[in-house]
Amino acid sequence: MANQSQLGFQDASSPIMEELVEFHDHALMVALAICSLVLYLLTLMLAEKLSSNTVDAQEVELIWTILPAIVLILLALPSLQILYMMDEIDEPDLTLKAIGHQWYWAYEYTDFKDLTFDSYMIPTTELPSGHFRLLEVDHRIVIPMESPIRIIITANDVLHSWAVPSLGVKTDAIPGRLNQTSFITTRPGVFYGQCSEICGANHSYMPIVVESTPLTHFEHWSTLLS
Repeated sequence: MANQSQLGFQDASSPIMEELVEFHDHALMVALAICSLVLYLLTLMLAEKLSSNTVDAQEVELIWTILPAIVLILLALPSLQILYMMDEIDEPDLTLKAIGHQWYWAYEYTDFKDLTFDSYMIPTTELPSGHFRLLEVDHRIVIPMESPIRIIITANDVLHSWAVPSLGVKTDAIPGRLNQTSFITTRPGVFYGQCSEICGANHSYMPIVVESTPLTHFEHWSTLLS
């Protein structure tokens, strides 16, 4: 999860998020190279080391036409690869349904009979010691680690958005429409997210908590709740 004064991303806990972080670094390096080139040319012009003949040369015009195309290709190819990965949904081991309400989430484990629950934020006055304010819920989502998870997302009233940054997941919840996404957690842990679409007065008070556990623990948990 995020830490105080944090400047970078949260620790990646899914293959998609790892790819997104790598693409961010790649795009940042491309932007740094462009800025360095522009500053270098500005320095040459201010030092009057570039003549008008150099600036107006046909070769220069050819370069500043081809170079942006190369830069766009360098950004587009890895971006399209990640978009394809995010849209690709393999045969999931587990399917969840998340329903956004004002202002809580309801979850259904469609592979189990009668395994449904509502997930409300725990008020600050009732929060146990050591838990995170405005992020902890009374019922967490529990999933098996290293297993393909598909989540179907919709809303019951207004627009919501189901987002967990460390998993690289953010999908809109739209009334009357089913959106879906998938992810795989690469390690055990507890991952926090929030509704990322302004949905009313208590928009900030509908957090998301995903707990990734070994398969045996998940089976035990599902048996207790079924």
